[in-house]
Amino acid sequence: MEAGEELLLLAELKPGRPHQFDWELKPGRPHQFDWKSSCETWSIAFSPDGSWFAWSQGHCIVKLIPWLLEEQFIPKGFEAKNRSSKNETKGQGSPKEKMLDCGQIVWGVAFSPWPSPPSKKLWAHNHPQVPDVFCLVLAMGLNDGQIKIWEVQTGLLLLNLSGHQDVVRDLSFTPSGSLILVSTSRDKTLHIWYLNKHSKQIQVLLGHLQWVYCCSISPDCSMLCSVAEEKSVFLWSMRSHTLIRKLEGHQSSVVSCESSPNSALLVTASYDTNVIMWDPYTSKRMRSLHHTQVDSAMDDSNVHISSLRSVCFSPEGLYLATVADDRLLRIWALELKTPIAFAPVTNGLCCCTFFPHGGVIATEIRDGHVQFWTAPRVLSSLKHLRRKALQSFLTTYQVLALPIPKKMKDYKTLVLLKSTKTR
Repeated sequence: MEAGEELLLLAELKPGRPHQFDWELKPGRPHQFDWKSSCETWSIAFSPDGSWFAWSQGHCIVKLIPWLLEEQFIPKGFEAKNRSSKNETKGQGSPKEKMLDCGQIVWGVAFSPWPSPPSKKLWAHNHPQVPDVFCLVLAMGLNDGQIKIWEVQTGLLLLNLSGHQDVVRDLSFTPSGSLILVSTSRDKTLHIWYLNKHSKQIQVLLGHLQWVYCCSISPDCSMLCSVAEEKSVFLWSMRSHTLIRKLEGHQSSVVSCESSPNSALLVTASYDTNVIMWDPYTSKRMRSLHHTQVDSAMDDSNVHISSLRSVCFSPEGLYLATVADDRLLRIWALELKTPIAFAPVTNGLCCCTFFPHGGVIATEIRDGHVQFWTAPRVLSSLKHLRRKALQSFLTTYQVLALPIPKKMKDYKTLVLLKSTKTR
């Protein structure tokens, strides 16, 4: 993919017809209420195995959609032994679209990873209707401070979690499968829930002085990042639930954060027009990506380019996607300071996320539409794969403490790679 190339729009979901997946989906409500959608379309998510897509489409409704583009974009030879589509086909029929009515405005959605067998037994014990399969759940953060937990295959409401005093803005499950859920809120707190232990709230994290916008748990489950309507980035220990450090570098509110797939990098996006890449273990600022106007012809005096909304890593960790109020989706290679591709949209963007197996990016815009775009596919270099393997079990601190030559330490800690092949 050449620098500055425009992305191809694959398909678009609109608030459309209620019972068929034809990229023109509409909620079954009168048209005069459509303005409410712009107040609610804050979150979209793919399930970790890529078989489901969750869409907060407005009117307090979240739509669960079987991902029909999946086979086209999953790499050949990919094995998915626990995929929900296979489990459902085996004795449960083909997966069907579901409409989940939450009764409150929905601000955040998050899928669980595949839980361990004890988790499956917990659901089965409390809810005999839940089928005896590896249970995938969806968490939803609501306007009234509640969190609802739904079983994806059946659409059953499993749990109601109470504790926050204001809007639940973001949700994140630990990738390990232990069913630990972290929630952020306008009440300036983060809550940690252990769903395996009778939905017990095990910790409240205090420290933010403003609304908490977003959180991200590192894939190695050691660290939690949170950002709020303030300039500092907070890093917490997932083991002790204490604040490790604050990262300083942004000049305005930080609105989005995400850990890289190997836990070696952290990215944060701010209203100051910058995305910063950090080494979370040393607090080192690795690189800044400054958002500037792509095309003077697209200038609009009513659009503030500084209003970044979301940032996310590609599944292999070699690209970033960002969305901003200048109505552009941008794709960045980690080693470059300018976007390699972009896509213009007709309305403000709320959020973006990559398909778990690559090749597709989903974006949600303020009129309730969801659009799907082509994304770079790469063959990682052997150097990248070796470094990624090392970074998966050694932190920067651990490497720096090793009695090895400096060149070897630099080899491990260097995370901005140049040797990739695009296909």
